[in-house]
Amino acid sequence: MGRFFTAAALVVLLPIWVLAAAKHHEEKPMRLRFGGDGQFKILQVADMHYADGKTTPCEDVLPSQVAGCSDLNTTAFVQRMIKAEKPNFIVFTGDNIYALDATDAAKSMNAAFAPAIASNIPWAAVLGNHDQESDLSREGVMKHIVGYKSTLAQLNPSDQDVIDGFGNYNLEVGGVQGTGFENKSVLNLYFLDSGDYSTVPSIPGYGWIKPSQQFWFQQTSAKLKKAYMKKPQAQKSPAPGLAYFHIPLPEYASFDSSNFTGVRQEGISSASVNSGFFTTLVEAGDVKAAFTGHDHLNDFCGKLTGINLCYAGGFGYHAYGKAGWDRRARVVTATLEKTNTGGWGAVKSIKTWKRLDDQHLSTIDSEVLWTKSSAGARRKKPIGGP
Repeated sequence: MGRFFTAAALVVLLPIWVLAAAKHHEEKPMRLRFGGDGQFKILQVADMHYADGKTTPCEDVLPSQVAGCSDLNTTAFVQRMIKAEKPNFIVFTGDNIYALDATDAAKSMNAAFAPAIASNIPWAAVLGNHDQESDLSREGVMKHIVGYKSTLAQLNPSDQDVIDGFGNYNLEVGGVQGTGFENKSVLNLYFLDSGDYSTVPSIPGYGWIKPSQQFWFQQTSAKLKKAYMKKPQAQKSPAPGLAYFHIPLPEYASFDSSNFTGVRQEGISSASVNSGFFTTLVEAGDVKAAFTGHDHLNDFCGKLTGINLCYAGGFGYHAYGKAGWDRRARVVTATLEKTNTGGWGAVKSIKTWKRLDDQHLSTIDSEVLWTKSSAGARRKKPIGGP
């Protein structure tokens, strides 16, 4: 109970929610890169559901935790995670604000993203199904996000004339400076707008990743693979990729408690149609894991056809949850291999774990999602052969 009464006190009151730092800028010179320790750490924050700050009450907490609990608990949790994990990059995977309860969408976003802005850590965001439900359109919300300090988010690819949604882009993570991989992207990050709700009258429910977005992904993946597998430091296989979007794919329903790590406490709220994006990911061959939010009471990772499908679990205190089930965040770390000369090379492994917003910021469900040695380990058999 004490954590809830002290959370507001933990929040550093940033000047006007760092509004001065949140003004739009045109250049983004910052490039993501592995550090000298050979690691790159990503913090995923899913479903903050931020509204109007200290006047917005928490949802689904224990009776003893209600008093004084507000959006400021969400802010305090972001700050705790940044301090504890010291990530190289932060990803907000949609429903960043709960716009139905946000009086002013821009102010709500300023407050929601304030800890990331203040940290000067590079960060990015995609949209969920609730971000546009206040006084800004979906495009307006993404344009506002793109203008923040230290964000690497983009409105859409500059080389794509027509693409559905807002917030489709990719980011490259370079190798360690001073090594043969410093000018290569050794880890590729894909961000997609999974939409909000269906606009087709005969199809109910949530949105999905459209053919135009999948075409862009295929083009981008192919381009990155070609660059990675040519000299200098030509590689025999593509650099691993990670995909971030809000609404889970229908394939998330493929798992049960016997073949995932984490918990499933509610249904899979994917689109009512299958747009085929999972098949597109499998065909591309570089994406090793996809990370979503949307279903706050699910936090599992399961592997299907070589791709890990992962939830982060609900983060925000104004989001629906389960009383007594701690809010949580997901962390992913990619680690480079050592070369024969003792330097840093390509990505060797990708691991993940979750942190709970409890007294000890407990770490749970650590697991290895991918290792380079496991890639291509299965031998092909001729059809009809033994």
